Amino acid sequence: MEVGNHTGVLEFILLGLSEDPELQPVLFGLFLSMYLVTMLGNLLIILAISSDPHLHTPMYFFLSNLSFVDICFSTTIVPKMLVNIQKENKAISYVDCLSQVYFSMLFPILDTLLLTVMAYDRFVAICHPLHYMVIMNAHVCDLLVFITWFIGVMTSLLHISLMMHLTFCKDLKIPHFFCELTQILNLACSDTFLNSTLIYVMTGVLGVFPLVGILFSYSRIASSIRKMSSSGGKQKAFSTCGSHLSVVSLFYGTGVGVHFTSAVTHSPQKVSVASVMYTVVTPMLNPFIYSMRNKDVKEALIRLLSRMASCL
Repeated sequence: MEVGNHTGVLEFILLGLSEDPELQPVLFGLFLSMYLVTMLGNLLIILAISSDPHLHTPMYFFLSNLSFVDICFSTTIVPKMLVNIQKENKAISYVDCLSQVYFSMLFPILDTLLLTVMAYDRFVAICHPLHYMVIMNAHVCDLLVFITWFIGVMTSLLHISLMMHLTFCKDLKIPHFFCELTQILNLACSDTFLNSTLIYVMTGVLGVFPLVGILFSYSRIASSIRKMSSSGGKQKAFSTCGSHLSVVSLFYGTGVGVHFTSAVTHSPQKVSVASVMYTVVTPMLNPFIYSMRNKDVKEALIRLLSRMASCL
């Protein structure tokens, strides 16, 4: 391979979580089960929301979008991971690796922005209930979702456009179970200053700012809840907000955990294991959090499963 000629890069090698042959069947069964649970749980959330008129509200519209994004995020990573576990050849082509980098950036960005939009929705619903349906009308909801997709798509394209100018002249083994952006940059022999700068800037803009917005929304929500005289109103507010806060905590907690692990350890295997929480476990747990902590979703799921059972 010629130095400075990135067109000569044909494929990368994904080393995965472990090269121990005895662990491969265990890993395959574990991640296949987690993937199927993720798909089933999020699909049930989408079906329950779309089939139940009581859930045709902005909050559940955003939740169905979040479930769709979680399905896509898992599908971007886990199927290829399962194939590599079963195969001796763990190669991934340059184009496929770039595609995986793109989508593995896009869907977490969408998760972040959708969680922020959902926090704003709860803020309007609890702090301005009389104007809720006027402020959060169908046009506004569609526009907010469109904006989240636009930002996610354009940001990911910007990363990929910079990445396509890199040259690779090292050992092209990736110590990870998917093509992760920073791992690819470590293999480049050309200057990655712009790529790294963009990562730091986008992490601040699309990571820190949304979190600040979420915390600000919930500070106002907490103030409004304290002023409520009705215990039933407080309970309903806690029900809808509690599930969202749990998902936000899980999402940001696992994301921070991955970055903290990367900063304090030089072991690629430990970073990969930490990434499992962020990329696989979080999308799997989100439907359970919403179905167990949210009464409306729980009742809609029961009605959906009852209808499905009666059709069998």
